[in-house]
Amino acid sequence: MCSLPVPREPLRRVAVTGGTHGNEMSGVYLARHWLHAPAELQRASFSAVPVLANPAATSGCRRYVDHDLNRTFTSSFLNSRPTPDDPYEVTRARELNQLLGPKASGQAFDFVLDLHNTTANMGTCLIAKSSHEVFAMHLCRHLQYPELSCQVFLYQRSGEESYNLDSVAKNGLGLELGPQPQGVLRADIFSRMRTLVATVLDFIELFNQGTAFPAFEMEAYRPVGVVDFPRTEAGHLAGTVHPQLQDRDFQPLQPGAPIFQMFSGEDLLYEGESTVYPVFINEAAYYEKGVAFVQTEKFTFTVPAMPALTPAPSPAS
Repeated sequence: MCSLPVPREPLRRVAVTGGTHGNEMSGVYLARHWLHAPAELQRASFSAVPVLANPAATSGCRRYVDHDLNRTFTSSFLNSRPTPDDPYEVTRARELNQLLGPKASGQAFDFVLDLHNTTANMGTCLIAKSSHEVFAMHLCRHLQYPELSCQVFLYQRSGEESYNLDSVAKNGLGLELGPQPQGVLRADIFSRMRTLVATVLDFIELFNQGTAFPAFEMEAYRPVGVVDFPRTEAGHLAGTVHPQLQDRDFQPLQPGAPIFQMFSGEDLLYEGESTVYPVFINEAAYYEKGVAFVQTEKFTFTVPAMPALTPAPSPAS
């Protein structure tokens, strides 16, 4: 496995971003709270910076204004010449790239934690680019404590450019918590996200203080395809997610199992040749994308050890 370099210096420049999607309320309200009371984000070796990522969408309690911000951090958007007609989120992505990046540069933030909610029954999902991200994989393992079941979703396909907000930093991770309706703030999910953020910052502090982390085996999920809803010739829904599939995110889907219940009464069955693990099942934000659920495969891989940082030499007396 070709792994990305492990940080060899303490992570000093850390940001926590909420409101990347303006109707995912846990991150919105945590970011707003920390902007006024940031002490909770301070650790001995660094202080994380809170960022409200999409203020315009947040003020309107909308996912986005013109374009999905979390699909906008690619070179084609970030490096193109600005024009007065640019979508709001393209302009905002460039601003965030200047604040937290520039992407793929030595000046970029050391770590960005991006906070999200989903209407799907994803529980606590940790989203990273790939298994090659050694620091993020060790962080995911640290978050998988017994009383909290966390699944790891690696979104980046081979040869695909990273496109989400935390990709502007040298290291990053997304928290995806659900189910929570859009525009709604649930106390239990808000509290769980707040605890997870604290645990992430504690892990960075452990790393900065010289803790070594041994190699381990990790189980994760990666996308292999998407499935749209059944539709009429006019493009309208002809059925919806079957009750036997609804809320079964990360559970195995066997060939021949029902996936859609048609409005005409019959069931549509999964016709694939192998078992897959659906995620983002019936996600509200994906209706416009033509996605009823994402198909993933489960796999296991080895994460190499992350050695302790070498202490900086003491200044000569």
